[in-house]
Amino acid sequence: MTCTRSGNGLWLVLIGMSLTMGGCASTTGTPGPSAEAPVHRVGDRWVYRVQDRVPPRFDAWEETHTIATVSPQTITLRVTAKGASVDVDRTETWSIAGTVVEGAVFDVETRRFDPPLLRLRFPLTGGDRWNQRMKAPATSDSPYGALQRSVTVGGYERVTTPAGTFDAIRIAIFMRLDDETFWRWPTQCTYVAWYAPDVGATVREEKYAYYSEKGGQNGGGRLVSQQTTVELISFAPARAR
Repeated sequence: MTCTRSGNGLWLVLIGMSLTMGGCASTTGTPGPSAEAPVHRVGDRWVYRVQDRVPPRFDAWEETHTIATVSPQTITLRVTAKGASVDVDRTETWSIAGTVVEGAVFDVETRRFDPPLLRLRFPLTGGDRWNQRMKAPATSDSPYGALQRSVTVGGYERVTTPAGTFDAIRIAIFMRLDDETFWRWPTQCTYVAWYAPDVGATVREEKYAYYSEKGGQNGGGRLVSQQTTVELISFAPARAR
């Protein structure tokens, strides 16, 4: 794998936001059928356009996700991307579709999750919610908090991307990362993703993240670390190639 990239109180606020906004997300969109877990095949491929609007990067690149292996116990996904500030070739390991044993949760990093990350919990049903606390081996001895993630599944919305127009389920995600240190509070993330059953993956994601410094540094303001849009360009199921 190659990959290069040139406070507790805050979490209480984030949880409050997730409960308030999550409740809205559960009724946003049109009610529709639950989405069952997709059946992945070796060679399934999704290509995304990623736009990063955090200065000074202001970068854009294409990111390709390809199912590399499928077995009764494991699915592996290869992710490749290249841009002015990104050069990625990494692999994710899933126990089943939507459940990540090793992969990325924030940016282009790869890490193991304990317990596994429920990125998507199938079947996806409007109004469903789940919360997780996870430790990574690298941070298991950290005196600071674990990674915390709250997800709310909403209704269907029509979403248009370069790959076409999809009926997609809106998913609201709130996270507090486990990157707190003595000088800064943990990164707070607010994401929205749209999952389209027709392609077995998300077709659009909007990601915003920030952190604040402790001790009044930087005036206690927000330092934006992520402001990214991800859109599906193309999907090619293995059977069609």
